[in-house]
Amino acid sequence: MTDSKVSRRDLLTAGLALGSAAALTGPAAARTLRSNDSWISSESAIPEAANFDVATAPSFLTAEERAFLDAAVARLIPADDLGPGAKEAGVTSFLDRQLAGAYGRAEGLYVQGPWHEGTPSQGYQSRFTPAQLYRSAIQAIDEHCKETFSNKTFAALSAEDQDKVLTSLEKGELALEGLSSKTFFEVLMQNTIEGFFSDPIYGGNRDMVGWKLIGFPGARYDYRDYVAKHGEKFPLPPVGLRGRPDWSPKG
Repeated sequence: MTDSKVSRRDLLTAGLALGSAAALTGPAAARTLRSNDSWISSESAIPEAANFDVATAPSFLTAEERAFLDAAVARLIPADDLGPGAKEAGVTSFLDRQLAGAYGRAEGLYVQGPWHEGTPSQGYQSRFTPAQLYRSAIQAIDEHCKETFSNKTFAALSAEDQDKVLTSLEKGELALEGLSSKTFFEVLMQNTIEGFFSDPIYGGNRDMVGWKLIGFPGARYDYRDYVAKHGEKFPLPPVGLRGRPDWSPKG
C-alpha cells in the first residue's frame, strides 16, 4: 500500500511470495462446511459449496464488518484492466465462512498465555483468535476513521483515504488498543490472497478469476497430454473441485 501505482499483478506476486514463506496465522484452513460447522479432514464429507446465486445470511460478519472488508479487499486487490478484484471475487464471503469456522476459532493454534512479544520469525503471537482479531481491529479502525475523517467509517472514505489508513496499518503506525495494527494488516493481506486464489467451493475466487489471472488450470485430474509441452500456454479453462459453471450433468 506504500505505492498506489504498483500494478495488481506485482502486488499479487509479492503477496504470494509472502504467503508461501511465512504464513502468519497459518493459511486459512478453507474447511468450513455449512454455517458454523467445520469440516474435519478425516471425514468423508466434502465442503458444501458456496452458492453465489442465493443470498445467504452471513455466518460471522456483521453488516458493518462486511462493508469494511468489502472496501479493504477492494483496495488490496483492486479490479483493473486485468480483470475483477478481490471484492468481485467474493473474498469477503470467503472470510466470513472462515471466521465462522475452525480457522476463526484458532483450532490448531496455541493462543493461551503467557503472551510475550515475539520475533517476526515466530509467527502469530496474539492472544486473539483470528475471529476476535478481525472483530476487534475492524471496530477500532472504524472508530479511528470516525475521529479522523468527519465521522466517516472506513467504508465511506475515498479510495485515497482508505489507502492512507491501510498504509498506516501496514507500517504499524495506527494505534489499536490491545492489538498490533501491523499484525492485523498482515493477516488481512494473507487471507485476502487466500480468498482470491482458493477453490471457489470455499466462497472466494468467484468464476475462478484469480486462477484465470495467473493462468492456473485448477483441479484437473489429468495433464499427461501437456506435460512435455514446455513454454506453451495451457489451452483449457480452469476447473474447480466441482468442475466449472458451464458443465452440466449428462443424461
